[in-house]
Amino acid sequence: MEESKRLVCSSSTFLISLFIILPLVYCAFFQIDRWKENLTNWDGNSSTGKKINEDVQEQEPLNSLLRRLVRGDQRIQLEDNGFAYLSELHSDIYIASKEVRFDTNASKIYINTSQALETYKVRPYALKGDETGMNLVAPIEIQVGNITPPACDYIHDVSAIVFSSGGFVGNVFHEINDVIIPLFITTRHFRSDVKFMITDFQPWFINKYEKIFTRLSRHGVINAAEIANGTVHCFPGAVVGLKYHGYLALNMSDIPGGYSMFDFRDFLMKSYKFKIKDVSQLIKLNEKPKLLLLSRMKTRTLVNQDEVVKMMEELGFQVVIVTPDMMSYFDEFAHMVNSFSVMVGVHGAGLTNELFLPNEAVMIQVVPLALDWPGNAYYGAPAKRMGLQYLEYKIELEESTLYDLYPSDHPVIADPESIKLQGYQAFRAIYLDKQNVKINVARFRKTLIEAIRLLGR
Repeated sequence: MEESKRLVCSSSTFLISLFIILPLVYCAFFQIDRWKENLTNWDGNSSTGKKINEDVQEQEPLNSLLRRLVRGDQRIQLEDNGFAYLSELHSDIYIASKEVRFDTNASKIYINTSQALETYKVRPYALKGDETGMNLVAPIEIQVGNITPPACDYIHDVSAIVFSSGGFVGNVFHEINDVIIPLFITTRHFRSDVKFMITDFQPWFINKYEKIFTRLSRHGVINAAEIANGTVHCFPGAVVGLKYHGYLALNMSDIPGGYSMFDFRDFLMKSYKFKIKDVSQLIKLNEKPKLLLLSRMKTRTLVNQDEVVKMMEELGFQVVIVTPDMMSYFDEFAHMVNSFSVMVGVHGAGLTNELFLPNEAVMIQVVPLALDWPGNAYYGAPAKRMGLQYLEYKIELEESTLYDLYPSDHPVIADPESIKLQGYQAFRAIYLDKQNVKINVARFRKTLIEAIRLLGR
């Protein structure tokens, strides 16, 4: 009898404990899930405050972040006067570590210092040496010195990054090379705690690269030409212009934080939430290696494309042909590229999408007549720097349609350098706009066999 009472008592205690403990365990797991959701689904400000993301860490003081963009005399100047002007080979950068007032109505920036008044005419685009591109960028004026700036209409508590979305924007190579990578170089060390003031504002461009902009800044963007209920924006500091290191390039030694092209590609993978990081993952998923063929429609077209595709399929590739209209859906196309082991294309802006290939994927560039230098500079060398395996198929004279248009002793065929000396427009009119390619399938087959070998197939 006594034993039965003890059993009943023990059972009751156990049941009561379950009723107490189980809700606590459930709540704990629920809170963990909520925390994980905040980490993975962060998308800027929310009504309950800023969500946690990997970029939200203890921030350096603003002055320290700004001074990391300059060295030597410019750093001393920034520390002494609160303003520094950095003139580099490709771009000019203006940095202020004190209050900056941007009058969007007048396209003027005011920085009040104790020094004598200086005025700078600025086109905040990364290719200052390209006259054609810079003429497509609206100028702004910076006044630095002992001045009385206009009163603030809007007061911001983070630094401004002022840059243009003009220039050659509209061409994917220039969008990423001239704007996106320089923006990453200039701002990544701010860990998203900056606000973008964009001149030559183009909504479609902002929408196209929204995932990148929102990852580099959690404070949104401002149209620097928009005028509504006051025009003067005030910031505790600013950077006007973007640092540029070369074609699809990052120079680690000149980047705060020492970011490399590998870091930029990792940034892209996280921004777009790619599932495939390394080509080895695709080898496990697909029996046949997937090959993406960029099909050009107007210039530098592949005349015998059907014949080339047939040969690719005979070698065992699963071939997908992509036309320019398919590339217009940028986010979706980036994810599509990330699912391929090999990308093939004739020299052109579409090859910029090599950025979205998995690590160790193979990028094959078909290089038309006289395009050796741009082929290597724009896409070949960058492919190697970003962790891809690069193969080049340089066509022979007979594979260029120019060979059918000009006699073999004509300068276009025999001496392309003489055409280059006539200027870029003359060179472009022939070799970029007038030339198509008819690949020697038997010769090209060897390049594709090498690609298979590089994939470990």
